Amino acid sequence: MIRDYRDHAANERTFLAWVRTGIAVIALGVVIEKFNLFLLTLAASLGDAAHRLPLARVSGGVAHYEGLALIFGGVALLVLATIRFARTTWRLDDTQMHSASNLRTELVLSGALVLLIGSYSIYLALS
Repeated sequence: MIRDYRDHAANERTFLAWVRTGIAVIALGVVIEKFNLFLLTLAASLGDAAHRLPLARVSGGVAHYEGLALIFGGVALLVLATIRFARTTWRLDDTQMHSASNLRTELVLSGALVLLIGSYSIYLALS
């Protein structure tokens, strides 16, 4: 039996939750990128300038950068989750007492992702 098995299992469940979240953020970024490509293709195929203008405005540069930012943010989330998992596993196995570390990095990254998704939602709502 592994010493402090419950703690290790909780650490692994937390890691897997962060991995699922990172994959979901990457998938959202890919969807935004593909949807932007679809809108650009649709706008290019339309002959009527009156229909092309709204599609070109929605598929502007912000959508391209938002999708890329979400993809890179998701990758950063996966890297951070892996580092945290390894560090927590090491601390659980260590016999010394360790204080709970601050969560500043996780909070900043999570806040940035919330702002990114929120800004893209507002952009789509106003377009």
